Amino acid sequence: MKKLKFLLPLVMLIAILSACGKKEVKYSGNPLFKSPLTADPSVLVYNDTLYLFTGSDEQELGKDGFLMKKWYVFSTPDMVNWTNHGVKLQVEDFEWAAANAFAGHCVENNGKFWWYVPMVHKDSTARVNEGFAIGVAVADHPLGPYKDASGKPIIADTTKNSIVLNIDPVVYVDDDKQVYMLWGSWNEARIVKLKDNMTEVDGPVETVEAKNFFEAPWIHKRNDTYYLSYAAHYPSTTEYSTSKSIMGPWEYQGVINDTLPNSPTNHQAIITFKGNDYFIYHNAGLEDGGPFRRSVCVDKLEYDENGKIKKVVRTTTGVPEVE
Repeated sequence: MKKLKFLLPLVMLIAILSACGKKEVKYSGNPLFKSPLTADPSVLVYNDTLYLFTGSDEQELGKDGFLMKKWYVFSTPDMVNWTNHGVKLQVEDFEWAAANAFAGHCVENNGKFWWYVPMVHKDSTARVNEGFAIGVAVADHPLGPYKDASGKPIIADTTKNSIVLNIDPVVYVDDDKQVYMLWGSWNEARIVKLKDNMTEVDGPVETVEAKNFFEAPWIHKRNDTYYLSYAAHYPSTTEYSTSKSIMGPWEYQGVINDTLPNSPTNHQAIITFKGNDYFIYHNAGLEDGGPFRRSVCVDKLEYDENGKIKKVVRTTTGVPEVE
């Protein structure tokens, strides 16, 4: 009995010391930011830092329609502590553009950073349908400053085999350094090679066939497989197809992210950072959120033993801090 009385305080002491030695796990939380309202994420990793590029919803609560004039850049070294670097690009930075700072994508190549963005074209001769064109700004660092790289769009409504709504560009630099740009909306997707200067097409615009495609393409590669994820249907889920070639053919694989409450749009970015895979998307999860007042979130992305993407489990806690 005396021995038991002696052991109990010792066990308690060990438990207390053990608890004191444990580091509290911090989580990002979802949505990532209460202000500004952010949407249409794009991400890249540079110098052990993840950079997040977003659009900005400015529509008033209760009003309909997208009101988007500018893009922001955020960064994090650990997925939990984020820095808002402010507005780094806006419609006014492009002389040829009139309105609608929709979903863009930034990529590193040739020692520079290229931010591809769609906007409505001022020139009436280039506005056959919706009037959207895709241009590119360039900088020496992810945080800019950015400037229009060529003074004109790369793709416009008048481009042969373009589509009714030329938005949502994503650019992929392949292992052989060949650059590809994909884009699309309203159930149509396109792909074209870009020249090494990153500002001109290098060949014809080709049609992409991917089951259920609606808009918001994103390309990533794992081992020797290309993954094409995209918004499917409307209201949108996020679904994906795979191929051994970036030019296809694409084999449909399934749903990654279900429809979002109060947001018919679904727009994703997929990235590996410090050994972890992430699914970055927007929702309408803030109290004053809505279809035109969205917020960026992040949750973990997982693959099964066959390399297929598991359906994302959306959380309000987000992802844990990484070193």
